[in-house]
Amino acid sequence: MTLYNNLPSLDLHGEDREYARIVINDFIRDHYQIQSEKIIIIHGIGTGILRKTTQETLRKNKLVKSYRIDFFNPGTTIVELHKRNWLFWTFVVK
Repeated sequence: MTLYNNLPSLDLHGEDREYARIVINDFIRDHYQIQSEKIIIIHGIGTGILRKTTQETLRKNKLVKSYRIDFFNPGTTIVELHKRNWLFWTFVVK
């Protein structure tokens, strides 16, 4: 059992880098719009390619407040999103 069962999650297992970037940004935008405060991205451990891609994408995304690797599961990243604000949404996203 994980501590984050009730948070929305995105599983990237088996995806390539470019598709992962697109899906991560879409997932973040969708959950920002529905005002989710935290989301989970499952990239797995493997060779670390998806983890690096996930971190690069999160670092560049203006809707992301912070992110960190889960202490109990290094194949998972916990993402905290900015709270929805009309002015922030107007100038950053569009």
